[in-house]
Amino acid sequence: MSTDRPGRDPGPNEPGPYETRAGEPTSVPDEPGTLPPGSPTVPEQSGDQWQKVKHTRAAATWTGLVIGILVLIVLLIFILQNLESTDIQIFGWHGTLPLGVLLLLAAIAGAVIMALAGGIRILQVRRAARRR
Repeated sequence: MSTDRPGRDPGPNEPGPYETRAGEPTSVPDEPGTLPPGSPTVPEQSGDQWQKVKHTRAAATWTGLVIGILVLIVLLIFILQNLESTDIQIFGWHGTLPLGVLLLLAAIAGAVIMALAGGIRILQVRRAARRR
């Protein structure tokens, strides 16, 4: 038997939402959202329900991707607004790069150095934890 309610369908030996055990139909409720007597009740939903939602890895990944895309858009705008060429001299290498690209490369180099330092510290903490 198909029901108008979402959820599992009753088995062949179970009554539907508007049937009794003998299969006789019961009265359909007059008001929408009400169930006949003896029907399973649906818990009321309140604003507190949203506070019980757990954060998942997928949600964290999605949030990280959105933030990353926004940062990339800001960086692209920054680079496009700073296209003036600048002379560079580093380790005997001479060249010219747009100012925005040069600053982006400097930021990436700083991020790599910080990631390396953080990774080394994580390895130190793991070794210390294994010794205990």
